[in-house]
Amino acid sequence: MRHRELGRTGLTVSEIGYGAWGLGQGAWVGADDDSGVRALHRAIDLGVTFIDTARAYDRSERVVGRALRELPGGGDGVVVATKCGPKVPVSLAPSGLDVMEAFPGAHLRESLETSLRELGRDHVDLLQLHTWEDGWTGRGDWLETVDALKQEGRIRAFGISVKDHQPENVLTVLRTGVVDTVQVIYNVFEQTPSDALLPACEEYGVGVIVRVALDEGALTGAIREGVVFPEGDWRNWYFRDDRPAQVEERVAAILAELRISADELPSAALRFALAGQAVSTVIVGMRSLAHVERNAAISDAPPLTGQELALLSAHRWDKNFYG
Repeated sequence: MRHRELGRTGLTVSEIGYGAWGLGQGAWVGADDDSGVRALHRAIDLGVTFIDTARAYDRSERVVGRALRELPGGGDGVVVATKCGPKVPVSLAPSGLDVMEAFPGAHLRESLETSLRELGRDHVDLLQLHTWEDGWTGRGDWLETVDALKQEGRIRAFGISVKDHQPENVLTVLRTGVVDTVQVIYNVFEQTPSDALLPACEEYGVGVIVRVALDEGALTGAIREGVVFPEGDWRNWYFRDDRPAQVEERVAAILAELRISADELPSAALRFALAGQAVSTVIVGMRSLAHVERNAAISDAPPLTGQELALLSAHRWDKNFYG
């Protein structure tokens, strides 16, 4: 497993990280705690040292905490990141909310204290806001609270998880120097971050955490026309209407151009994300031991060639999910 610096935080993380959303119940159907703990243990055995969870992920923090407590040393050396959700719902469209409605400092502190109890830890390495609107920059008391939490040793670094498919919605606050990391959707289909966000992160020393590098499974080769997900699984919305057929057609074109099999596609997709400017780690949801072993092994594979990156870059796709 190769490791990279997490921006200017002073933290070093595995380039393949563990995305722990799927460990909670709710949006992902079929999660169970024991399987999640086994998957986390195997990932750490294979060199994964970065785990990303959130208050909003149901039992995820609790499962992560249990997995770490069961390890010798309580998971020393593992970098744990979590997220504070807004106090009131914030839409993906511009909400018009004042930041004091969404992220008052007292709410950040309360959310963190709950996270620490669930995780069974006295601090987290990275606290992130689970959404952001750039119009909030310079307003509210959230920054004073972040600074206080750092001074108290409750957090080591602070970041923002960018709204889905809106990488430009963090550029203003990024330039103020108060953000240590940015978490963003970036993959073969969603390449918008490479336009402005990734270059800005490199300029300001901000670590980039890539999420959804496999496009919720679209870049695994498993999404085909007629695919069915369990009732209540959020992927029924993500792959609604004729989108599975569109995915199947686009994936077939990628496989033909790269001359690879569907089994090789996840590796190519993750290495594409790892090649992104300023990227520190790519977090992947891994609920099964097989997925853990497959994804952790990608760090041992050689980087994509310039020609391969160019071919994949041509498959940018604006899905316009939110109208």
